[in-house]
Amino acid sequence: MVDEKENMRKLFGTDGIRGKANTFPMTPELCLKLGKAIALKFKNGDEPVVVIGKDTRLSGYMLETALTSGLVSMGAKVYLVGPMPTPAISHLARSLNADAGIMISASHNPADDNGIKIFDSKGYKLSDSDEKEIEELIFSDKMNNGFHDGGSIGKAIRLDDAKGRYIEFAKASISNRSLVGFKIVLDCANGAAYSVAPQIFKELGVDVIAINTSPDGVNINNKCGATHTEGLSKKVIEEKANFGIALDGDADRLIVVDSKGKEINGDKIMYALAVNMKKNNALVKNTLVSTVMSNSALEKSLKEKGITMLRAKVGDRYVIEEMKNNGYNLGGEQSGHIIFGDYSTTGDGIITALQLMDVLNQEKKSIEDLCHSFELFPQELINLKVNEKKPVEELKAFDEIKKAEKTLGEYGRVLVRYSGTENLCRIMVEGINSEQIKKVCEKIASKIKEEIGVE
Repeated sequence: MVDEKENMRKLFGTDGIRGKANTFPMTPELCLKLGKAIALKFKNGDEPVVVIGKDTRLSGYMLETALTSGLVSMGAKVYLVGPMPTPAISHLARSLNADAGIMISASHNPADDNGIKIFDSKGYKLSDSDEKEIEELIFSDKMNNGFHDGGSIGKAIRLDDAKGRYIEFAKASISNRSLVGFKIVLDCANGAAYSVAPQIFKELGVDVIAINTSPDGVNINNKCGATHTEGLSKKVIEEKANFGIALDGDADRLIVVDSKGKEINGDKIMYALAVNMKKNNALVKNTLVSTVMSNSALEKSLKEKGITMLRAKVGDRYVIEEMKNNGYNLGGEQSGHIIFGDYSTTGDGIITALQLMDVLNQEKKSIEDLCHSFELFPQELINLKVNEKKPVEELKAFDEIKKAEKTLGEYGRVLVRYSGTENLCRIMVEGINSEQIKKVCEKIASKIKEEIGVE
């Protein structure tokens, strides 16, 4: 039996709360308390207003109902928008002048997982201190009761025009400019964007071949989407499309494949966008914010173009925090979360695709010419299941890590960190020699597995 109090500090990871559906903390009981806590946290008057969206997982019905019950029991007014991309919830929280937005999604994870991301009234993901406050409220006596006066109980309303609101918002990010002439394959991952994404591109004149747009509650991210681009690559070649776009389950990120089916990750997309924005004097302080996971070749190539790259911790909310605190307007992650500070307050796969296509029109280039203008240094990544998350510097393998960093030279890097949402240790090694980095990565992984690995 799980002791909830012992798990109190474990509710929020790097991207909200996440876990197996119907297992703590992704249970209706916890979500009922979470709804109450959010209502108390964002109570700016008698009636806090909260927007709730979700992806296409079957468990979304269960968690949405529990969250709504908790919120209305504390007097909140809830707008329910159904399956919508995470960035749409961020936008709607702002445009509806709501006090908070909630997205029920486990992003790229399998269908039997789920998660909860929370946005404030300005559409930003919550700070560590806000998350801590909500955690403390969940486990306090205040969660035992709501308002006893029937007249003070809140209500839930279905927002029927949510889809249209987001469509217009996304198209406005490129001022509704025509994208006629592009033929793309769009993989919606059977996720949150299955309905809205194809319509956005079609309304701007794109010839769209949409795939994985038939969610059944359990097929989200199943051999499709941003983490499984094999089917997309095959379809792009088959259809002779200009390129393909793969969204993840909640559409806050994307991966692109070129006309030959070759994958283009977030680093190459950020390079193309940053260089174009600098050319148009639109890149604030000529700076891109990325994370420690981004390839050193990106940093080197940007420097040659007069662009500074700053590294934040892994997680798009840390990128956004750096952007917000210093006024930068472009940031992102190698995984495909790209944030355009002039339009959005979180990663948005659809807006990123629109911006990329707009740049292709401006530059009169193919996706290959635009995004393959530099080569990434080889990277090796191993995800190791672990029993505990012992501080890296306390591991016996730490000496091996420091030794490897010296061996790899100027362009070599070793990054060992724990996942914020799973019991995984992520080991990334980067360098010039692919055989060397593979051996180094495997050696470090082996040492860590001996100490804290799952048998």
